Order: sequence, then structure tokens, then C-alpha cells
Amino acid sequence: MLSNLFSSFDPSTTILIQWNWIAMVLVLMNLPNKFWLLESRNSMTKLIFKKFIYKEMKFIYFNKQLMSNFKAMFIIILIMNIYGLTPFMFTPTSHLSISISLGLPVWISLMTFSWSNQTNLMFTHLLPLSTPPLIAPFMILVESLSNIIRPISLSVRLTANMIAGHLLMTLLGNINSLKTLPIILIIQTMLMMFEMAVALIQAYVFTILMTMYSSEIP
Repeated sequence: MLSNLFSSFDPSTTILIQWNWIAMVLVLMNLPNKFWLLESRNSMTKLIFKKFIYKEMKFIYFNKQLMSNFKAMFIIILIMNIYGLTPFMFTPTSHLSISISLGLPVWISLMTFSWSNQTNLMFTHLLPLSTPPLIAPFMILVESLSNIIRPISLSVRLTANMIAGHLLMTLLGNINSLKTLPIILIIQTMLMMFEMAVALIQAYVFTILMTMYSSEIP
């Protein structure tokens, strides 16, 4: 059966379940912490990451409800990215539909709330101060398009970065020559370490940019 380079990102379908989508279920299994009598390494690691992202968000924008949601979003994206690096496991964030479903509902809810309660401030936000009258309509159009594109650009950035490293590892994995096997193993190990860093960085970038965009909404 013929397959293309991107076929590794397609979830394999069986009669009962799509096994590659099990990473979505594993995320939910890792979230609860209050069911443990003692703190595990897993919960302590998540607590360290939560404190780290909390300190980063606090300098940008402080809203208790939004910060709690963004901390949970950071942990969910990080877990899905890391699970995608395990053998025979599918990466949910490599699909644009999953990435958009993480950012778009939050952005729509924020925009709906702001336009409903702070309509005048939202209109003034579209036009920067001291803008010449001749280019004012153009600036309003640009600001409106930037607000619409923001959640899409966040999702595309996350998806593209998760796909790029996996594609490179797939290409190197197709080299079956015994002479180049030691070199391929070294490169694959370095790529695995690099992908671990990318998984953390992309979850951090997604959360911080969402926080920055939320701070601009009155």
C-alpha cells in the first residue's frame, strides 16, 4: 500500500477504536492530583511547571480566572507534545483541528465578552492614538484582521513546529543502511532531545502569546 510522507500523522483506525488518539485520553488521566494520598513525582513535576508559567504570566497580565485556564492549557499542550514522542504514539497537536480547538474557543469567548461589555473601548482599540485621518480606515482594517488571525496563527505555529521535527525523524528512520546506522542513532538521539525542548517551548509560547493577546483586550 502506498503512503506519503505525512501518513505518519494520520491516526490508524480499527474496528473498535482509533488507538493513536489514546494520547487525548492519557492527558485526562494525568490531570487529577487530589486522588493521590501522597504527592507523586508526576504531580510535583506538574506543580513546578505551573509555578514557572505562573511567574511568566504574572508579569504580563494578572487575571485569576484566565491564569488558571492558561495554566491548565499549558499542561495539556505539554503532555500531548511529550506523549507524541513516545514510540507508536500519535501527536494530537500535529493536527490543525486539535490546535485550533485549543485556542479558538478561548479567543472567541474573550472577544464576545469584550465587545458585549466594553464596546466603546474595543472600537477605540482598533485605532491607535495620533493616527492621521487619511490612513485611519486602513489601520482599522489591519487591526481587525490581526485580531481575527491571532488564534489561527497560534494554532498553525504549534502544528508546524510539531510536524517539522517528526518529519525529520521519519526521514532519518527510513535510512536502512548498516554503514550509516551508528551515525543515524546519534542523530536520532540528538533530535529526540531537541524535540523534548521543542515540546516544552511550544507549550510555553502558545500560553504566553495567548496571555499577551488577552492583556490587550480591555
